[in-house]
Parts: sequence; C-alpha cells; structure tokens
Amino acid sequence: MVEIKICGINDLAAMEAAVGAGADYVGLVFFPPSPRAVSLPDAAKFADIARGRAKVVALTVDADDALLEGIFKEVSPDILQLHGRESMERVSALKARYGRPMMKALPIASEKDLRAAEQYAAVSDWILFDAQPPKDATRPGGHGKSFDWNLLASMKRTRPIMLSGGLDPSNVAAAIATVHPDAVDVSSGVEDAPGMKDAAKIKAFVANARAAAQKLEKAS
Repeated sequence: MVEIKICGINDLAAMEAAVGAGADYVGLVFFPPSPRAVSLPDAAKFADIARGRAKVVALTVDADDALLEGIFKEVSPDILQLHGRESMERVSALKARYGRPMMKALPIASEKDLRAAEQYAAVSDWILFDAQPPKDATRPGGHGKSFDWNLLASMKRTRPIMLSGGLDPSNVAAAIATVHPDAVDVSSGVEDAPGMKDAAKIKAFVANARAAAQKLEKAS
C-alpha cells in the first residue's frame, strides 16, 4: 500500500478537502518563510479536523526548543517532520523527548546524496526524499521541483520512504511505478498559487495515487 500525504495545508477548506479525499497524512508547516506557514492556534484547529481521519505531520526547519514545545503542547502532531539541517543527534534527542515518530527530509540531486539516508535511518522512522532547492531559495522545500526518481529505485531500504518534490496529479502514477515508495507527498502540485490549495487537484492526486498503488499491488 502506498500512503498519501497532502502537505502545506493552511486553511480549513484545504484540510476538509484533504481528509475528505482520503489522504493518510496531512502536513502543517511551521516555518515563516513558507507561504504555507500556519500559526499555532490555526494549526490546532486544523489538526482537530484531521484527528482520527488522517495523521497530522508537523513540518519544521531547524526549529528551536521553544517552537517545538508549542507545537506539541497546542497541536500534538502524530509525526514530526524535520526538513532542515538537523543532526542525527538532534533527531534522536527529539524522538526520545516527545515519543513520536520522526521523519527526516533529505534533499536529493545525485547518487552521493543517498548516503545520508543510510545514516539517518538509524534514528528516524521515515526518510522523506525531496529535490535539492534552488541555490537562492529561502526554504528547503515546496518549490515544485523533482529529481531523478531512478536514483531511489534500487537503493537499499531499512526504513519506510516518502517521495516528495514536484509531484502532481499528472505524474504521481509514474513516480509510484518507478520508485515503489511507501508514501507520496504533495504540496505545490495541488495548488493554484503558492499556499492556495485546490480541492479538485487534491482529489485527483489522491485518486491517481490510489489507482497506481492498486496497479502495483496487482502486479506484485
């Protein structure tokens, strides 16, 4: 089974669209430079809508302890996604502190970038592969850029992997067929503009991903 994450949700309509379409995970961004960033009070409201219907993922980028304390106190996410330069020691410490699964995001551009996955697999529950951001980027993800999926096709896996970066309703089936990921993640690929989710695109992404996953399962 390939699970589905709709990330960067920042309004009630988008959250309802995501859980209504059957997403397995919904992502809330706690990083101000992102057009998808949410406040703690709003995030708590969105999480309440998802609770029991989809797992809530809190996306942070090199967050300090004060922000993390606020996130776990007010939002109580199911998973913490670390999308910055967090060290293995930091990941391990946060897992011990909060007792929740950790998802480490890693930027990929070439085969050499896969080495980090082997290291972080020792302390993370999930590895999320995203495209390398542009050199002048102010945030590590959400740019709608993809990478060579073939890099992941034959890699050794010791943890579940989530594929991200440039996915949308038109290419998610090809991505699943190539990578055979445990989950796929989309943000900008289901938007009309940065930070503005489109309910029809969310529905199409989930439907296309489900169909591709079923095809993969029948073939195995």
